[in-house]
This record gives sequence, structure tokens and C-alpha cells, in this order.
Amino acid sequence: MKFLKYLLITIVGIIALVLIIAAFLPKKFHAGSEIVINRPVTEVFDYVSSLEKQGTYDAWSKQDPNIEKKYTGTDRTVGFTYEWKSKKVGDGKQVITKIEPQKRIDMDLFFNGSDVANKSFIEVSPIDESSTRVTWEIDGEMPYPFNIMNVLFDMSKDFETGLKNLKGILEK
Repeated sequence: MKFLKYLLITIVGIIALVLIIAAFLPKKFHAGSEIVINRPVTEVFDYVSSLEKQGTYDAWSKQDPNIEKKYTGTDRTVGFTYEWKSKKVGDGKQVITKIEPQKRIDMDLFFNGSDVANKSFIEVSPIDESSTRVTWEIDGEMPYPFNIMNVLFDMSKDFETGLKNLKGILEK
């Protein structure tokens, strides 16, 4: 009985500590990565501007091959929406908000039913005629106490993995 009492006190103490730490951590987060792909900017932009193709290279789709996907609208146009449901990576929605042809695609991401948009973009810039720099970033906010996840997980590694996958596909 004494053991259960100490175990319960320890668990409550750990939970309280996590909640206290989360109260002092920032709610905003930033993640991203960049890579050089040995392909012309037009070819790279054509591929990354398609949200339907994003599942071929992003790290999250690779983590759950059974992810349920739903597309609404016309891909590569403002307002196109990609929704997903996954027991492994969570649920969400991604909406194209702005497109600058051959330069940048801006998207709003909504995670797990939230109505707060996290701003994301993929930007391409030519280095020369046959190579392109690709930058993929997100800025958002995690509500308390989930902002503790910003310390525990490095989302930039997922973006880096996704861009390496993209490079492998486009340079094949």
C-alpha cells in the first residue's frame, strides 16, 4: 500500500513538473530545412506545387502507409485542400493560400481539428540552369501544455527527411 502511495505521488509530481515547465516555454514554434536539387527550377516547382504529390516525399506519410487522404478542389490552385486522418501521425488539413509561379507556394496547416492556422511554405530558387534550392518551413503555435512537445521533438528533422526524399525522387 505504501508503494502505491509513493508511486501515485511520483506520477502526480512528474505531471505537475511537466505542466510547470510548459507554462514557461514559448507556444510559438518554427521548423524547416533546405536542400539543393540537381534539376531545373521549373521541374522542381511543378512537383512541389502539387499537394497530391506531397505524400510521395513527406516524412509523415512514410510513417503511416495507411493514412486516409481526401482532396478537395483543383490541385496547384489557391483553395485546394488536402485532409488526412491517421492513428500514427494525427489528423489534419492543409490548404493552399497563395502561389507565386516558379517561386513559392504558401499553405495553412491545421492539426487535430484546430482552427488555428500554422503557416507553411515551400520556396524554390534557381542556383543555375540545372540546380534549385528548395526551402520548406512552418511557423505555428502549440497550445499549453502541448507546447512541451517543442522541446521533445525536432520537427526540422522531418522537413529535412522530406526534402531528402524529394531530392531522391527528382534526381532519379
